[in-house]
Amino acid sequence: MKRRDFLGGVGAVGTAGLLSTPALLTMTRRASAQDTDIPVGLLFSLTGSVAVVESTLHDAALLAIEEINAAGGVNGRMLRPIIEDPASDPATYADRARRLMIRDKCVSVFGSYTSASRQAVLPVTEQRKNLFWYPTLYEGRECSRNVMYGGAVPNQQQDDLIPWAIENFGPRFYMIGNNYVYPKEENNYCKTLLEKHGGEVVHEEYVPLGHSDFSSVINRIRSEQPNVIFATVVGDSDVAFARQYHAAELDPAKMPVVSLTRSEVEVKAIGGEAAAGHFSSAPYFMGTQTPENERFVEAYKSRYGADQVTHFVSEAAYFQVYQFKAALEKLEAGNITPEAIRDAAVGMTLNAPQGEVLIDENLHTHLWPKIGQWQSNGQAEVLVQSANRVAPLPYAAYEGQRCTGQGLVQG
Repeated sequence: MKRRDFLGGVGAVGTAGLLSTPALLTMTRRASAQDTDIPVGLLFSLTGSVAVVESTLHDAALLAIEEINAAGGVNGRMLRPIIEDPASDPATYADRARRLMIRDKCVSVFGSYTSASRQAVLPVTEQRKNLFWYPTLYEGRECSRNVMYGGAVPNQQQDDLIPWAIENFGPRFYMIGNNYVYPKEENNYCKTLLEKHGGEVVHEEYVPLGHSDFSSVINRIRSEQPNVIFATVVGDSDVAFARQYHAAELDPAKMPVVSLTRSEVEVKAIGGEAAAGHFSSAPYFMGTQTPENERFVEAYKSRYGADQVTHFVSEAAYFQVYQFKAALEKLEAGNITPEAIRDAAVGMTLNAPQGEVLIDENLHTHLWPKIGQWQSNGQAEVLVQSANRVAPLPYAAYEGQRCTGQGLVQG
């Protein structure tokens, strides 16, 4: 038995409170029986700059695996999580993905948060004809047959948000984001919606990932007096920006920050008072009132602590494991391959915490857009919710390009 598999098994079950010691010993023995267990890779950073978010995705995915195994596994076979820590480094993501797919023979890998890490794993996944389950909102403009996209694409976050923000606050938008592909593509789509709905960009700027001094940004905002701050800063940068915005006594009732990336985990770090009054667009908030979400939140808090929060990326990391399980259940034991799992998953619906989601033929997910206003208790009050789940259009900003079940179609 590999030491790493054993430690992964202990981490997955030993602290869960869901399985007894005999069950742990059973899983340890099974870990060496690769013909009975189903190896699954978990590729989320537990250290480094994005660990504050990715560790929660790891926890949510692991919770789902534990629940599935505690309920008898998949057709009697246990899911065997093999855990790698890519330490927030894109090159390490690629290296560890290759290890999981080749050495450990994982039939699927769940992982990553940033677009840079997904793009690092993508060529490895396609070369190995494996399957990478990516839970994060992202910028679209990608159409791989080897990636299962669980998060929102621009049309699923912005089509309702932009006209709503213009109507409620005004047409003048100030764009602030980190300097990488996701904010730039989201801003590109936002500009098309602003033009359509009579809005305008008064200023657009980007700061490095991890940037923490927003004094000059706040001075420009004070000078420009926009109606809306359209924010795509992530992680520690968002925390710093929100705190400094609040300290500058800028009023969210007059100039709110409208974010595509701020979730409960960032708000917890920001502090409820500093986050209160601002807005996020997402398919899921922790307070979503469905039976599935009540069970998810209760299980997550029981497993990881009463002070922990769920959010729109951890929710996708959780439900994607259940999508994987449902696809496996359609397959014969001798036909568990990445391609077979993908084909079985297409068209499948699942009652996720946010509502019933569906995997499109383009491997993206139909989701339930919502607009929430942050409260001082760290939770969001949902003000707007789509009446129906919304189809993913990863090339919505690019006329004449469509992601289909056959791949990218032009013209």
